[in-house]
Amino acid sequence: MSRPLLKTLRPWLILLIVLAAVAYALWKYVPLNSSANQGPPGMGQSMPPGGPGGPGGGASRPRPSGGFPGGGHRGMFGESMLVSVGQVVQAPLTVQLDAVGTVTSLNTVNVTARVEGQLSRILFTEGQEVKQGDVLAEIDPRPYQAALKQAEGVVSQYRAQLKNAEIDLARYQELKDEDSIAVQTLDTQAALVRQYQGNLDNALGQLEAAKLNLEFTQVRAPISGRIGLRQVDVGNQVAVNATTPITVLTQTRPISVVFSLPEQQLSTVRRQLKQNPDKLVVEALDRQRQVRLAMGKVASIDNQIDVTTGTFKLRARFDNGDDSLYPNQFVNVRLHAAEVAKALLIPSGALQRDDQGTYVYVIGAEKTVAKQRVTVGISQAEQVEIRQGLNAGQRIVIDGVDRLSDGMTVRVAGEDDAQPAAGRGGEGRQGGAWQQGGQGRGGDGASMGQGRGPRS
Repeated sequence: MSRPLLKTLRPWLILLIVLAAVAYALWKYVPLNSSANQGPPGMGQSMPPGGPGGPGGGASRPRPSGGFPGGGHRGMFGESMLVSVGQVVQAPLTVQLDAVGTVTSLNTVNVTARVEGQLSRILFTEGQEVKQGDVLAEIDPRPYQAALKQAEGVVSQYRAQLKNAEIDLARYQELKDEDSIAVQTLDTQAALVRQYQGNLDNALGQLEAAKLNLEFTQVRAPISGRIGLRQVDVGNQVAVNATTPITVLTQTRPISVVFSLPEQQLSTVRRQLKQNPDKLVVEALDRQRQVRLAMGKVASIDNQIDVTTGTFKLRARFDNGDDSLYPNQFVNVRLHAAEVAKALLIPSGALQRDDQGTYVYVIGAEKTVAKQRVTVGISQAEQVEIRQGLNAGQRIVIDGVDRLSDGMTVRVAGEDDAQPAAGRGGEGRQGGAWQQGGQGRGGDGASMGQGRGPRS
């Protein structure tokens, strides 16, 4: 054979060798397949010992009872699928939702001056706990004391003018009754009394404003809380609209934690908040989720869902008597969202979904599976509540579900998986169960058509 011809046929020879190797491997290791799992076509019954000419002549024998139960259809190569099963249990269910939250003060105030002036005294210590109304700082009060005296003088002036005008009005009224004065004079005096009354009211308002300004020279705590760092020193000029506050006051008792949950949990939380708000307990945990920092309750839910994240915000309220929570601190949150006293629970791996909804595979008495539609309730960790479709004690498939179809016969892990493994070293199978001995197909006693082990 010429060298060019050999070079041309070399790829085809390699392909032929590969196909031969694959065919040999299939012939040696793959059991024969038939709809009844009993061997090649035409040999659906076991032959008697000694082959076709042995005792019994080839008369058929009934199929051994060790075959696949239930008569359901099987998987690939005539064998049923190996699956793991679990039971539907009835037990109490506590729904706990985990999230990450931020400690947020209920009230934070920038303490600023309400009147202009020079800051004369600082009366607080940084980090101090103060109560509402405590004096924190003082502004030089002397200009406002002088303004108050001026306002008091104006009030006295208008009060005296008003009193004199009222006396004249009473005198003119007597003269009018005696027809000794013109009516126009009486009306003019009455108008003058009203004018002085208005002047007095205006002066009284200015007097109250002067008193307030003098009071505002003492900067007081608007809320109870913890004082922050001082940002303005004594001697500086402070103004009403200054951008830099004297200090920042933060409320720490009580305090809140804001956190977010997926929108799928909204109905559960809202239902519990409406029916049993006291049971919406929130735990604030440290970063390792090992130490519980504080216990609180859900106070409110935000009025909308964040469309960018698909979550909604909640605010939990904590007494924080020991100051374990600090403003702007990040904490892990565990929300006890709901409690069900008697819930039907299944592992979440058993639940399947399709276009028509959710379902599970239920194992019958003959180890055949049936697709069962279910109504799902609350999901918690690896458990799912079933509200309709199952009963307590039923067995369902939890592993190997993706290979099943309705009506298929299965083998249960821990119950049936040891039977076919016993004959993997050249043992024959009879009636679906592996039998010791018999490796040939002639008169050595092995049953024909029941599957074969690897050929030597």
